[in-house]
Amino acid sequence: MDGQQRNHIRPGMRVEITLKEDQRTGKRTIGVVKDILTSAAYHSRGIKVRLEDGQIGRVQGVLANKR
Repeated sequence: MDGQQRNHIRPGMRVEITLKEDQRTGKRTIGVVKDILTSAAYHSRGIKVRLEDGQIGRVQGVLANKR
């Protein structure tokens, strides 16, 4: 699944995100979604989320459910 559709993302899911400072390099960070920050149903660069460790970035891919 991609990270552009808000309805594909739920708290507790394991995802890959790109942090703001890594946008140029494309480096991805893996973590578990704590909060969904984008209110729109779709975002072309990825839905913005906060991970359980506090990092914020745009979802590039959904890996698997944590639970």
